[in-house]
Amino acid sequence: MDMGTAEGITSLLRAEETFSACLARIDSIILKPMLQAEPYDQKGKENFKLLLLLNDRFHALWDVTEDHHRALWQKFSTSTSFHIQDIYIIWKADLFLKHYIQYFTTFSNCVVVQSFDQAAKNKSEAWKHHKTALKQFLTDGIQETSVSLALHTILQKPIREHVQQYSLILTRLSEATGKQCPERDLITSAIKEYAKLQSFISQVLDEASLTKALWKSLGHKLTDALCLPERKLLEDSKNLPIFASTGRSDQVLLFNDALVLVQGSSFQSFDLKVLWVDATCGEKPAPELYSLRIITPEDTFFLSTKEPQIRAVWRWKLSQAVRQALNGKRDFPLWSKAGEGNEPPICRCFKHIFQMEGRLKNAAYEGEWCWGKPHGKFGICLIPRMSEDRFDCYKCHWFEGKMRGYGICEYGNEMVYKGYFKDDLRQGFGILEGTSAEHPFKYTGQWENDKKNGYGVWDNKNRGERYIGMWQDDHRHGEGIVVTQSGVCYQRTFHADKMVGSGILLLEDDSIYEGSFTEDLLFVGKGKLTFANGFTLEGTFSNKSGQGLQTQGVLNTSSDQLGDRMIKVQLGLNKFPVETRWRGIYDQFLGFVHSGCKEETEESFTGFHVQTSKELRKSQEYLCCQRGAEDVPGKMEDILEELVQHRELELLQCYLQKVLNSSLHPLGKLLKTLTLAFQATYSGTGANRHLLSMAQEEVKHYAKKIWEFYQGLLHLALEQKGHPLAEMEDAETSNLNAYGMILPLILPCFYPELFMLYMLYHEKEDDLYCQGIVDLSLFSDLKLLEFLDVQKHLWPLKDLTLTNNQRRSLIKDKCFLSATECLQKIITTVDPREKLEVLQKTYEEIESTVSRVVGKDYKLPMDDLLPLFMYVVSRASIQHLGAEIHLIRDLMNPTNEGGMYDFLLTALESCYEHIQKNIKLHHRETWQSSRDSRRL
Repeated sequence: MDMGTAEGITSLLRAEETFSACLARIDSIILKPMLQAEPYDQKGKENFKLLLLLNDRFHALWDVTEDHHRALWQKFSTSTSFHIQDIYIIWKADLFLKHYIQYFTTFSNCVVVQSFDQAAKNKSEAWKHHKTALKQFLTDGIQETSVSLALHTILQKPIREHVQQYSLILTRLSEATGKQCPERDLITSAIKEYAKLQSFISQVLDEASLTKALWKSLGHKLTDALCLPERKLLEDSKNLPIFASTGRSDQVLLFNDALVLVQGSSFQSFDLKVLWVDATCGEKPAPELYSLRIITPEDTFFLSTKEPQIRAVWRWKLSQAVRQALNGKRDFPLWSKAGEGNEPPICRCFKHIFQMEGRLKNAAYEGEWCWGKPHGKFGICLIPRMSEDRFDCYKCHWFEGKMRGYGICEYGNEMVYKGYFKDDLRQGFGILEGTSAEHPFKYTGQWENDKKNGYGVWDNKNRGERYIGMWQDDHRHGEGIVVTQSGVCYQRTFHADKMVGSGILLLEDDSIYEGSFTEDLLFVGKGKLTFANGFTLEGTFSNKSGQGLQTQGVLNTSSDQLGDRMIKVQLGLNKFPVETRWRGIYDQFLGFVHSGCKEETEESFTGFHVQTSKELRKSQEYLCCQRGAEDVPGKMEDILEELVQHRELELLQCYLQKVLNSSLHPLGKLLKTLTLAFQATYSGTGANRHLLSMAQEEVKHYAKKIWEFYQGLLHLALEQKGHPLAEMEDAETSNLNAYGMILPLILPCFYPELFMLYMLYHEKEDDLYCQGIVDLSLFSDLKLLEFLDVQKHLWPLKDLTLTNNQRRSLIKDKCFLSATECLQKIITTVDPREKLEVLQKTYEEIESTVSRVVGKDYKLPMDDLLPLFMYVVSRASIQHLGAEIHLIRDLMNPTNEGGMYDFLLTALESCYEHIQKNIKLHHRETWQSSRDSRRL
């Protein structure tokens, strides 16, 4: 260690020792007496808490000083080698700076609220006993009687001077260190930091003095309302002349947290976090003025001056104050070149409570802001209801101060809306649900101008009814279907919620009434009643109190079909073209694609994927999806890239399956929203067989639209990536791709509701079929093969293994067992294509068994196949086989028509119908025999 370094270390040791002793004296003479007893008044208590904090900061500073002195002395006295890293104020500079900044910040807070003045008054007698000791600290002509000034000086001047000593000692160490020494850079860096600290201390003390002087100059009312320990005055219009819009204020005050306009004894305060400074505004109060437009969530006004230089200074200070307020900390130093050029962000995320009179008074908004208005991906707004002690809570995407895109509103009247908004109004697809016990309801459908308009579904849970149809201005208006829990349903024309004209009413017993009827389902006026057996009653109907139904008309009993006639009217097909349903869902997706799939648009397309703060995350909800661990990219750029990479046919199927199951991919979001709409229509009360055709064509249309949107996304991806665009598909090819590729992938989402409709629609045929299966199950295997006219050389007798005392003619469920078990798997899948594959495997198992029996490959002719297939079907005992067959027939890929799959499905249909006919014939013969016996 050279001589210069040794002298520097010695100076530092001496300085730390002296400073530590000084701090001990300050603690003994000033701090302990000042904190002996807590005042009783509220203001005194607040000042006392501030002084306690200052005491804590003081002792933290004292502790780090003594630690430094102790470590420095131990190293210096026991070792001949010494490194710059052994000096705490260099290698622990951040720690020292933190403690000094905290101390002087708290000290300045005490100055602002005049804590030392209050302490001097409260302890006036105590200070007399320390008069001599105080004099030892006082210099620069401070009067003995000014105790508060003495406290102010003693608690900052020695500490400030010690920082100056650090800078001087470090400068000497730097000079003593060789220029080539790597440690010199560490010393130089530390010197710069302590120079900044000195500047910070000077600035913070000046701010505190100016702020204290301001509070003394204002009246008590303004001071009590505005004075806060942390609030510092940055600029005053009395110092730098500027004035607000005409008549707005007498004085403009810029603090580190607020801009305040003072007028007389009143004021307006604007939080800097939600304040914007527009220096480029075209308009201004007068042409000869230089103005700044100030924008806040509730007000916009101008600050004007006659001098461009003054305008420039105010603009700079305002911008820097806003930026520092948003950062949550002051610059270091407070005003330096470090902050220059860093303008505050235009878009911000903060909470604001509205104060001005009007609908938004006391409303709170937390989320993203832009130029004084809610704007961005996610924000929560709480608006108090005028007549109740409740709030409407909006969680939505915002655009220029208004709700736009997807959002959720939890109304104070126990209703919840989840759907789309535009300009603060419900617009597009949305779900409104009433959760009160008195009036529970749910509406799923289209909105325009904040009202139900267009196609929608309304559940009246008290009445057990569901309305499916058209709306206008919150009223049922146009064609509509009403379905009840009892199974009754009807189709009518509505006008402003009233039924008009004639309609069709379908009763539980399969009777049909065509004509006019009341909301209580009473026949009135002209109409025609068709009974389930085919009889008709046509005439004029009336219902009089106590007299029941009366009619004048003609009863036609010419029908001789009796119970064979199955009346299966389908509602809604011609009234609600499938292309017109759920346009609100499709329009959102189209808007997203047309925007170029921008991520901010995608966020408002469906659901929230933005996480901003813990409070917002807690309140996030999704219209149609829950997030989880997924291997699908969430960024649109990555999604479009994947589209391009997976457009080849062999990759496309797996890719589509993955994205349609994803809550992050736009196609997955679309599918899940469509699933909600489908469930709202056809589940629960809507499970009515007269809606099957509507539901079936709706699912097919979903497949077409999803394929269409996939093509739109792919076209956009190719365009953005600079790839050659794919040729446009014709309608036939597009439909084939939709039914062949998309429909099997989306069908599981709709299968529970859809298959229930198929079961209800084919309930009576399936009941007859099941009875036939029960009857055939009484036969042994050989008896059944014989009954079905299966040729004996095809019987698999070798499969009939006998046990002791067992006769071959009594064995059951052994023949063609593999084919039977294979066919039973048809109910384990929802995909029509996979169900057809089960049929083909069943056929192959039958042929395999026959080939084994005859000892050679054997191709079954139709005459042999149908009896064998009939046997397998009867033994498989598949419940709801009619529903299964018709679902396959309706939803299978059109390319399978006329092929092997079609042939096997036709064979299955023949078996199903044959089993039904045998049972019908059996029952008719039994009925005829019974009637003949009665005659005898």
